[in-house]
Amino acid sequence: MKKTLWINAGEISGDLQGGALLSALRDVAPKDSLRVVGMGGENLARAGQENLLRVEELSVMGIVEVLASLPRAFKLLRRIRREMERVRPDAVLLIDAPEFNFRVAKIAHGMGIPVYYFIPPKVWAWRTGRVKFLREHVRRIFSILPFEVDFYRQHGMDVTYVGNPLVDLVDYENIRDVTPSPRRIGLMPGSRRKEVESLLPAFAGAARILLRKFPGLEFHCIRSSNFSEEYLRSLWDCDIPLTMHDGQDRYRLMRSFYCVMAASGTATLETGLAGVPTLVAYKVSPLSYWIGLHVLKVKWISLTNLIMNRTVFPEHIEKNADPEPLARRMEDWLSHPEKLNDIIADLKELRERCGAPGSARRAAAALCLELFPSLAEREEERRG
Repeated sequence: MKKTLWINAGEISGDLQGGALLSALRDVAPKDSLRVVGMGGENLARAGQENLLRVEELSVMGIVEVLASLPRAFKLLRRIRREMERVRPDAVLLIDAPEFNFRVAKIAHGMGIPVYYFIPPKVWAWRTGRVKFLREHVRRIFSILPFEVDFYRQHGMDVTYVGNPLVDLVDYENIRDVTPSPRRIGLMPGSRRKEVESLLPAFAGAARILLRKFPGLEFHCIRSSNFSEEYLRSLWDCDIPLTMHDGQDRYRLMRSFYCVMAASGTATLETGLAGVPTLVAYKVSPLSYWIGLHVLKVKWISLTNLIMNRTVFPEHIEKNADPEPLARRMEDWLSHPEKLNDIIADLKELRERCGAPGSARRAAAALCLELFPSLAEREEERRG
């Protein structure tokens, strides 16, 4: 029987990893057995999803920023409810974006549709009480971080550890031959409008300071697909040349950077797995920052640091993400290359901790058994 799966990605990074999972799911599911619809972007569409809603319609960060976007979010949720009632999918797979996807889970659960979560919320970091909601509304979690599995199991949830999909996407063995250029500085200002509008001008200010001491530097920006080049250049408020890249051959490009200034998020694990020293920057509204200080239960915001359980990438938050502190850090790195070498050595351990390639396929295989229980029964018969 043909099944309909709804995949809901609430952010650009979720669309990227969802696309990899869906491509693998197409390979492992019975032929012509699956229709996939939902909310996504170009990566999920390329993998064969019919996007009834676009991920670019919702891409926000910070507690206050999420609250400000609520009218838009509620409008999207009403559309999702209508589409789910019309399509009646057999299962829903949520990807990251808990502030939005928890509400999608509630809608699907209320319709009696099984809900699965890929890249679950970091409830171990803050608002631990949300695990009760997950236990009531989500049938199984597909975890990508090794240290969170015990947490979910201790709270009575079915969880399958699949490894990190970025290991496959980055594919270090395929890019390790790229030699970084000592003059080339990478910039990754993010995929959310608020973070880009706060960080790219700060990166420009840091570049202006750095060029006074290192006049040969080049600055290269990797553009998120939901922003035009013209828009990003309007935020680069200086006359310093900026080379813009659209993300083609993304990871070979990253490897060519001597070091990177990047917005906190998935990008900082991408650069870590690519072996590129990265300065992590994070700016939200003052109120979001104040709330974060009082509720976060972890020492770091970067996934690389969380996985390593120590500071590998320096984190520049709020005022420390202004041009002068950013420039001081980069100047220290450029003046003392041995510090970059120490970081690169740590990143080898990061790749080991994130596990072997094949995460997307493992997640797809686990999801396939949930969608098609008869396959699990046949596998049990074969083994027994």
